[in-house]
This record gives sequence, C-alpha cells and structure tokens, in this order.
Amino acid sequence: MECVRLWRMAATGGREINERDLQGFRCLKPVLKLLEHLHDAATERDQAGNRQWHMDQHMALLLLFMFNPICDSLRSLQRASQLEKVQRMLGVPRASLGSLSEASRVFDADLLRGVIGELADQLQPLPHDPRLGDLGAVLTLVDGTLLAALPKMAWALWTDEKHRALKAHVEYELLSGVPVGVTLSSGRYNEKQVLRERLEAGRLYVLDRGYASYELLGQITAAGSSFVCRLKDNARLIVHEERPLDEDARRAGVVRDRVVDVGCRAASRRRMRVVEIACRPYRKVCGRKTKYDRSGPNQGETLLVATDRLDLSADVIALIYRRRWQIEVFFRFFKHVLGCRHLVSHHPNGIELQLYAAVIACLLIALWTGKKPNKATCEMVAWYLAGVATEEELDAHLSTLKTQA
Repeated sequence: MECVRLWRMAATGGREINERDLQGFRCLKPVLKLLEHLHDAATERDQAGNRQWHMDQHMALLLLFMFNPICDSLRSLQRASQLEKVQRMLGVPRASLGSLSEASRVFDADLLRGVIGELADQLQPLPHDPRLGDLGAVLTLVDGTLLAALPKMAWALWTDEKHRALKAHVEYELLSGVPVGVTLSSGRYNEKQVLRERLEAGRLYVLDRGYASYELLGQITAAGSSFVCRLKDNARLIVHEERPLDEDARRAGVVRDRVVDVGCRAASRRRMRVVEIACRPYRKVCGRKTKYDRSGPNQGETLLVATDRLDLSADVIALIYRRRWQIEVFFRFFKHVLGCRHLVSHHPNGIELQLYAAVIACLLIALWTGKKPNKATCEMVAWYLAGVATEEELDAHLSTLKTQA
C-alpha cells in the first residue's frame, strides 16, 4: 500500500483535481437513493431556511473520498465539489469549507446505521465451507484497531500528552465478508465494555484473548448468543471432562478437547468447553526478536480456545477461530485502501461519519464484486481507485478470486 500512498502524495502536489482523476461513481450509484431520506436531517437548526448543504450530499462526498486516493483532505473534497461531473453524478452543489466543517458537528452519525442495515440486507452469503453453514447463529468477528489522532484532539489521549489515538471497534460478519457495525472510542477505552453495550441475540461472537473476561462471556450467553474466544495462556482450568478426538479434529491440529471450570475463586467459576489447538510458537529472547516473533507477547505451541457450543465438533471450533484473521484483512483494507488512517475531522461525530462512510463503501464493494476479498484484491482495488488499473483489469482479477468465506 506504500506505493498508493506515494501516488496520492504526488497526485495532489499543489494542482487542482481534474474530473478525469476521479473514480468510483459506478460503486456509488446503489447508495445515493438510500441516502435521500437524510436530506432534511438537522434542518430544524436552520431558522433562516437557507441551508444549502445537506446530510445526503455530505455523505455522498465522503464516499467519493473513500473511492479516490487523490482526495486526502477536507480541502480536496471542497475542490472536488466544484467539478461539474461530481455535481451531476452525486447531486451535490458546490460546498464551502465552512459547510464541510460544520457538517461534522450537526449531522448525526447514528442516522447512517439504517443505511448500513439496508445495504447489509441486500448481501448474499458468500459460498463457504459447509461446516460453517449450519451454526444456528450469525458468525461475527469482533476486534478493534487503533487510528492515530490529531494533536488537537485532547479527548483522544491514550497514554500521555504525546500519544493520542482513537479505536474503531468493528463487528464483521464472516459469511457476508463485510463489517456491519463500528463504534468509535478513545484509544484507552475498554474494548470489552464496548462489546457489552452492543450484544445482540443470535450471534456467534469470535474473539481474541483481549476479550477473555469470564464475566463478558457469561453476558454473551445471557444475551442469547454464543462465543468462540481465545483464553490467555495462563488461564486456570479445572478439568471436568475429557472429550475424545476424531480424525478430523487431529487433522485440524486439535490437541485436546475438554469441558472445564474456569476461574480462581470457587464462587465465580464458570463451566465451558476449551479446545486446545496446535500453533507455531513465537517468543522474544533477551528483548530481541526471534525468527517467529511478531512483536506480540510470548506464545507457546498451543492456543486455548473457549466456547459454550458443546454441539460443534472440535475441528469446526478450530476452523472458526482460524477464520478470525479475516477481520485483520479488513482492517488493512479499511486503513490503507479507504484512507481511514487520515481523518478529515477532529470532532468525534465527524470521525464517526467518516467511519460509517467507510463501512458503507465496504458494503458497496461487496455488492459490486460478490467475491471474497484478499490482500491481492485490496491492492487491485487500490490501483483501480488510483486510476492505474483499468476497470477491465479489475474485473479480470475478480473473476479469479476464490469465493469461499
């Protein structure tokens, strides 16, 4: 993605944006109709009745930002709004910097949840491993990613005055291949608390060890959902039952399958199933990276994956947890292709507008391609949006993609 970043810097080097530089109008068409009902949002503030910049127009322009690396700031979006093609294709008037800046405060980002829901309903499940098709719940990956904050954003202090960061908490439906929810917080906000506030029934949440709170796992089941969650390596387990392993489980790398009691205190212990899965270890030696180190904490030769689903075979539990990596692929796309490493607002609501626009952009790409994205797809879409790859070359790449989620 570094090549796209360098192209973006070169492309915006002091010249005006030209209509030929802009891409992505093909992707935007399906959502413009859905945005129309937002036209009158926040007009109750307009006592003089002369508002000329509306929420549907603002979101259309933000989506143009997502699909065009050449637009890398609020000022570049303002310049894009002066182009006749943009005004004609998106139905927007010329915008002023003042209008764009005010929009980040007056247009309620929560109104976009309905648009996201309508687009998500149009998605067809990707072809997938048949073992994932009969889980009785929506397979939902949950994780957070840090975004660098601007120095003036005091509310985003992370560790000290020099470190500011935001965290985007994302819910990603694996079989659809798209995010369906995003919550913004400061970098230090507890990600477990965010998930507690957004729990829904009928989901199977797939979580990394940062979410390994026995209280949270109990709240997930109380909400009518299930979980597959990696435990910390030092988790205290009291074995209640050893479950036999079949050949499929052994081929999947499952070492042990147990029903255990977890927790140090007898009064707070919970019973759950723990599947132990072989993995490649990585460690640090004397503070220096070893061959397998990925800058994370030390890791042994197995992972402990907890679940409340006793009905699923051990190889399916292992498969589900391995699919958790798909949300990391999305984060790469989210930051590097859609440009969300760069924030066009420092106001919390304005940043939420940008993040929701990114989710909508992902949904539009999924509706357009109908295929499972991978690293190569991220790069090809980036080249297409940068104007380097043609639409025919992008279509040729999409035709070669694997379709299995």
